[in-house]
Amino acid sequence: MQTMLKSVLSVSSCILGLIVTVVVIRTLTFSVRTDDVTPCAESDEDFVQATDTVIERFRQALRMRTIATSAHVYDTEELHKLQLFIKSAYPKIHSSPFVSYEDVANYSMLYTVRGENSSLTPYMITGHLDVVPADASLWDHPPFGAEIHDGFIYARGTIDDKHIVMGVLEALEHLLAKGFRPQRSFYLGFGHDEEVTGLDGAKSISNLLWSRGIRKLEFLVDEGLTIVNNVIPGIEKPVALIGTAEKGYLTLKLNVKWDTGHSSMPTKETSIGIMANAVSKLTTDCHPSMFGQGPELDTFQHLASHMKWPYRVVMSNLWLFRPIVSWVLSRKPSTNAIARTVTSVTMINGGVKVNVLPPEVTAYVNHRLHPAQSIQEVIEFDRQLIGDDRVKISVESSMEPLPMSPYGDFDFGYQTVKSSIRQVWTEAAVAPGVLIGNTDTIHYTPLTHNIYRFSPTFMFPDDIPRFHGNNERLSIRNYEQAINFYKHLIQNADAVSLPSYHKHADEL
Repeated sequence: MQTMLKSVLSVSSCILGLIVTVVVIRTLTFSVRTDDVTPCAESDEDFVQATDTVIERFRQALRMRTIATSAHVYDTEELHKLQLFIKSAYPKIHSSPFVSYEDVANYSMLYTVRGENSSLTPYMITGHLDVVPADASLWDHPPFGAEIHDGFIYARGTIDDKHIVMGVLEALEHLLAKGFRPQRSFYLGFGHDEEVTGLDGAKSISNLLWSRGIRKLEFLVDEGLTIVNNVIPGIEKPVALIGTAEKGYLTLKLNVKWDTGHSSMPTKETSIGIMANAVSKLTTDCHPSMFGQGPELDTFQHLASHMKWPYRVVMSNLWLFRPIVSWVLSRKPSTNAIARTVTSVTMINGGVKVNVLPPEVTAYVNHRLHPAQSIQEVIEFDRQLIGDDRVKISVESSMEPLPMSPYGDFDFGYQTVKSSIRQVWTEAAVAPGVLIGNTDTIHYTPLTHNIYRFSPTFMFPDDIPRFHGNNERLSIRNYEQAINFYKHLIQNADAVSLPSYHKHADEL
């Protein structure tokens, strides 16, 4: 017996030693591709300065109330004013012999920039002209005043996302003025109803390109994740996240019809009771963790080498610590949304009179689907969880998660965006991530699955509520960075291929 116990202990010690060895080696050696880049500096000959003229053009665009309120409902007069302003503000673009412009669906804008090398697959940069409504009574400064206070421009659209539209145009105007002639063709597409699904704008732009025989884009860059600071535990430098996946959504209608009658003679069960039981199950038991089946695992692995101990040990060895990290993510709503499909019961209606048993109750459930799950899987999970055929389930609206975009060491689009970010935000760590909201990029998926969702916006924790919230703002310095990011992106995308890179054998 003693001999057997010694053998078991010996084997256990060997296994433990092996695990510790692997953990140490991976912690010290795990890394991802990070090319050398030339930092963007104000002393550079082609650096774009945020001059008073540049800032005033941005402020002019922000003052236009291009509000979209619901599908097919938006301020057409203000959108038209913005179109006219853009056409007059950038003379180099609109007079260039190799840039063509056209209105699409009346209020969207499409630019085609023809490169000299027709063998290179074109790419696309997208943004949108519309904004969400703003309640001026809740703002410290007028939401369409574009006032400057302490180096920040306050206005609806500063971070969602007129800084992208105007930033791209400033970059291209600057390059053309310097004699730039692109090798690779590219498109600029600015929709006018992204905030209300993009059915009129982005979809029309995509359909137009498709009708002209465009079947493949090298990559597409749209709004998305941002640069955050002091948000991710264990890392002290800024983190730039590129959205390589976008969650889907599903709104379900639950309906219960049951016996009615007077409240003085209640039945054993009522429609409200049946519905309450169903809703309780949906809000108590969550969908299973999908951590590791989308890019969220690689988010942490790509950041691991930039983290402090012991975070670096854990994130370099998610093969071992994945269940623990998944549990920790599940503890906070903001990180739980990354790890799984989430559920929100948003509306309940029922009852006709205080002394009458309700004949019918309706509830609405909104899901945001993890990229690795399908709509049908989520419906079936809910159906089994509720476990009551009296609760009728129907689909109100839905969108499958978009295809996950590649972000490997040799994926041209991802690496080009990554390098362009690092040229401007030189200290930033860059990683792939999951966009938990939705944009209008779904309309461009027939043209490419290489979609990278990144907004060149530097955000601190207290800035996050400003997105679609009150006191939306952007610093003048950040706007200058955004312009230079797009300048570098356009220049870097001109390459025939990525720089040579030798990848060592996979780490342990």
